[in-house]
Amino acid sequence: MHYLEGLYPIATPVVLGHESSAVVEAVGDGVTYVKPATRDHLPFGVLRHLPQCLTGHPNLCENTEVKMLPGVARRMTWNGQQLNQAFNLSSFAEQMLVHENAMVKIDPDIPLDRAALVGCGVMTGVGAVFNAAKVEPGSTVAVIGCGGVGLSAVNGAALAGAERIIAIDTVASKLELARELGATTRSTSATPTR
Repeated sequence: MHYLEGLYPIATPVVLGHESSAVVEAVGDGVTYVKPATRDHLPFGVLRHLPQCLTGHPNLCENTEVKMLPGVARRMTWNGQQLNQAFNLSSFAEQMLVHENAMVKIDPDIPLDRAALVGCGVMTGVGAVFNAAKVEPGSTVAVIGCGGVGLSAVNGAALAGAERIIAIDTVASKLELARELGATTRSTSATPTR
């Protein structure tokens, strides 16, 4: 929505999408990490061996050999017109052409639609619990909004050992799911209820 509303500028025409999981159909010369039929998760950006990724700072990646700047990739066309690629992935496309360093192998038993959630929503919610809030065992945590990121934060707080996890949302079904993921208290108002 941010792109459609013009809040985040992007060169158009463009194929959006950044949470992906896929099966490798073919590989190019020199590719060693994956082979055809490998199931992969394609996270938000390029990972695995670059210094920024290895030190926990993938948002600072400057390696243009594997992560092309917006508008540089020439991987897709439509009706003879060049399409721009979002996040070096464009996962809303039927097929993607990405660098092998953008792939993380996944267990074949993990459904692709579930694996795709890990790259942004889960990492953002759980990452906020462990990296930003630094939740410790016995803590009290309040999560306002139980969408994908919020539910991941609820689950992350449970994993961190929080004693009280307050889930706040206006949608009852989201609050029920929050309880399944570790919320101890659910609220649709300013006054928490059990």
